[in-house]
Amino acid sequence: MNGPAPALAARTSSAPLYAAGFVTAFGAHSIAAGMGAQSENIGLTLLNLGILLAVYDLAEVFLKPVFGALSDRIGAKPVIVGGLLAFALLSLIGLWAANPLMLGLARLGQGAAASAFSPASSAMVARLAGGRNAGTYFGRYGSWKSLGYVIGPLLGAGLIFAGGFALLFAALSVLAAVTAVWVIVRVPHLEPLPRRRYTVLDLARQVTERRFLIPTLVLAASTAALGSAIGFLPALATRYGLGPFAGTVAVSVLAIASVLIQPWIGRSRDRGRIGDARGMRTGLLLTSAGIAILALAPGPVTIFLAAAAIGAGVGVATPLGFAHLADTTPPERMGRTMGSAELGRELGDAGGPLLVGGIATLAGLPLGLGALALVVAAAGALRLNRSPEPRAHTVTGDPATGEQPDTAKMNP
Repeated sequence: MNGPAPALAARTSSAPLYAAGFVTAFGAHSIAAGMGAQSENIGLTLLNLGILLAVYDLAEVFLKPVFGALSDRIGAKPVIVGGLLAFALLSLIGLWAANPLMLGLARLGQGAAASAFSPASSAMVARLAGGRNAGTYFGRYGSWKSLGYVIGPLLGAGLIFAGGFALLFAALSVLAAVTAVWVIVRVPHLEPLPRRRYTVLDLARQVTERRFLIPTLVLAASTAALGSAIGFLPALATRYGLGPFAGTVAVSVLAIASVLIQPWIGRSRDRGRIGDARGMRTGLLLTSAGIAILALAPGPVTIFLAAAAIGAGVGVATPLGFAHLADTTPPERMGRTMGSAELGRELGDAGGPLLVGGIATLAGLPLGLGALALVVAAAGALRLNRSPEPRAHTVTGDPATGEQPDTAKMNP
């Protein structure tokens, strides 16, 4: 059956997964921004601030592949629900966030919980897409995560102003709990698929295949650019006399560009208007160009132009990278693949700012940004062997609709 009813069912079954992506982005960035702004009020040294900022990502680096593999073993839905409920429970530790130790424990707990529901949500999105509309699904999923990046710091600052960190952590706890209930009610339970036993050599071969390695490098490079831009755009705005507010606006321009373009790119990909290889390459080159503008010609106008270019480039590359992984991964190991890809993103998120900051310390910020631009462009120069072949999913289309997949595929 085609028409409005199946389309509505598809949206309602996947929407809770988009909300889960929003929760992890909103939680990470609202608290990080709040800690930076309130560090003196709660007695944080720069070293302590750095540690508290890192523990969330550190937990994700170690645990995302583990929980991704677990979702293959027991099913994605239990892992998503369990992760969201754990996030809600552990966020309550933040009610005592005026104590740096309790703040650190809350941050670590949230990172560990997000490590469960984030890759499992990506895997569930891929299975719901069923080999038909992976680009559309991941375009929407990425857009909602980017929305969390946009409003997280702003909404978090408002909540901290109104009631301190306790109110922010309470709001995150309620949001995660409501999302968990929404997942329970609306997301279908997909049984785990039979899996053959893999040897260590099999695993090593899988993570070095070009169909996995290149999209993961694309995602890592995109996230490296995103994390660096979010960190250094405000610094550049201040350096050129625009003030902190202009820096926040520049970051918002970047995020809004990414929010708007990802769903469009996903739909275009599914309709055969853009191929994975060419699209990922274009996205990274556009991102690299935006960073190069910041390195070579920073100024009151170019900062905003560069922010828009970086946001658009990330918005092009990200859904294509995830969709390519979804279309080239056997469904029975989708969770592990998405967990490993998310690990690549976390390493990029940490590595990009470290690269820029390290070189900037020795040779100045323009050279640091220039080095990042070259790294991102180099990732875009890598080529996929070919476009993913159509493959059969155990679950085709959205289980809520019963629609069958369109096996037509595009070429890059």
